Amino acid sequence: IMLINKLSNNYNLYNKIFISKRFIYIAKSINEYKLYKSQLSSNKTIGFVPTMGALHEGHMSLIKRAKQENDIVICSIFVNPTQFSIGEDYDKYPRNLNLDVDLLSKYNIDCIFAPTRNDVYNNNPLCHVEPAEFSNIYEGKARPEFFRGIATVVTKLFNIIQPNIAYFGQKDISQCILVRQLVKDLNIPVDINICETIRDVDGLALSSRNAYLTNEERNVANILYKALSAGVNLCLNKSDKKISRQEVIDVTNNILQTEKKVSKIEYISVADVNNMKELEFIDTTNPSAVISSAIRLG
Repeated sequence: IMLINKLSNNYNLYNKIFISKRFIYIAKSINEYKLYKSQLSSNKTIGFVPTMGALHEGHMSLIKRAKQENDIVICSIFVNPTQFSIGEDYDKYPRNLNLDVDLLSKYNIDCIFAPTRNDVYNNNPLCHVEPAEFSNIYEGKARPEFFRGIATVVTKLFNIIQPNIAYFGQKDISQCILVRQLVKDLNIPVDINICETIRDVDGLALSSRNAYLTNEERNVANILYKALSAGVNLCLNKSDKKISRQEVIDVTNNILQTEKKVSKIEYISVADVNNMKELEFIDTTNPSAVISSAIRLG
């Protein structure tokens, strides 16, 4: 709240910022967003990019895509508490709304939705969205609250924003698959556009959490990209018609083990691209699998 109020005072335009002869409307609550949306023409298409802030070029690639395909582009900035488990980094997750707005202003988006925690979640919420199957995938077991939190907040945001198309980065592939199934199962009239992962020059996917890495850790963090790439290359270049998941895991694991800074391998997953269920074999003639891993450095 303080950041938002400070931002408004700095620009002296309350919840509007004048950039390149255009207004960017900053909706600080659900009611403010409803007021903004009520003024839009009903025939305008809305592209929506949900984020937790700490924006980088990966987010901007989604903004660019949304601008190409829609009349109105809206970006949400909300660090969602329900997707963090106890002991995770909710309190220290990077937050700098001023910098985020400065970056978004360069792309002439139409509206920033930056609500408070109390506005999105009332004091005693009764309901949430439980994606039961996803709680059992490897990432779900490693992060017990994550997918329920994602499913709940995305449903809330879609109900609030009411976009035509929503944009997600392929970096968060499990989340993408979940959201795509979510709108199908709950009959939510939003098209899901999954966009290519944006990577640094050494292959590491851009991520807000990369800010946590020390310089030494950052220099070796692309070991994850190298390991996953080795698994992919094995599938693409294997002469056999199918390859076992264990072969992929072994190749990926062997690469990770070469880096001394890798203190723990949380999991290596070889899963179906449609539902993230673990596969026993991959059909190399038509590979459609997700190879993913989580590691700890330090």
